[in-house]
Amino acid sequence: MKTLKYFFQYILIKIFFYIFKILGYKNASNFGAFIGLSIGPFLKSKKIIKSNLKNFSKNIDDITIDKISKKMWENYGRIFAEYIFLKDFRSEILSKHIQISGIENLIDIKKKNKPVIFVSGHFSNFELMAMQIEKSGVNLAAIYRPLNNFFLNKTMEKIRKNYICKNQVKKGISGVKEILKFFKENISIALMIDQRVTEGIESKFFNKEAYTTTIPAQLIKKFNCPVVNVYIERKDKINFEMTVDKPIYFDSHESIESITLHLNKCLEKMIAKNPDQWIWTHNRWKL
Repeated sequence: MKTLKYFFQYILIKIFFYIFKILGYKNASNFGAFIGLSIGPFLKSKKIIKSNLKNFSKNIDDITIDKISKKMWENYGRIFAEYIFLKDFRSEILSKHIQISGIENLIDIKKKNKPVIFVSGHFSNFELMAMQIEKSGVNLAAIYRPLNNFFLNKTMEKIRKNYICKNQVKKGISGVKEILKFFKENISIALMIDQRVTEGIESKFFNKEAYTTTIPAQLIKKFNCPVVNVYIERKDKINFEMTVDKPIYFDSHESIESITLHLNKCLEKMIAKNPDQWIWTHNRWKL
């Protein structure tokens, strides 16, 4: 029964992708926003979103929650529509829609040819970040979570490898060996640190304990390498500004717990900048 459900989901999404391609980037993104706003608010994640936003701000009111939720669903829909155009973002066709702040930091990382850890969260169209890092000439491997729908996952893996980042590492314990292998070959790692991971540790996130990945902290301790925060913001609906911060070097005496907490604090600042551009549907504080 689940296989049949996944198959129909796959066919439906492929149909939408075909429609989006016909519409063109701008119209497709706007249509995706309409789909997100029409369907999103009725999904069962509504309670999780409200709970998460209450953790984000104890004084937040229902009107603000509703406003942020709607903007989030609009962004969700745009991301969905924009997948079919990732090939064009990779080429010169749509590259004008992305501006990079801190490009000098990427150039410096490329020149030094030493691996770093790029960390971020699910902001705006998050898929564009690894793409831009690799396009800048930095050798990169990106960690991803396979989709539950195995029909659709094949399509997404093809898109990721061809247009986002050629080196893809499946999230989980099995991917740790691959990460170490890439790092030893001077290949940097990019990963999202905003999702709940049961193999992580409890770390404060907006003043409440949340399971958090320790992969960045473990790599820092093992290789004495820096961390680079990356953030992407949607502007004027169809344009993006990506910010690449200067590398952060940690003292060798820092613990895995303190490094992880520091990175959570950095993530908090990114979320607070534009809360409606982060994906609040993750059950982030479940212990």
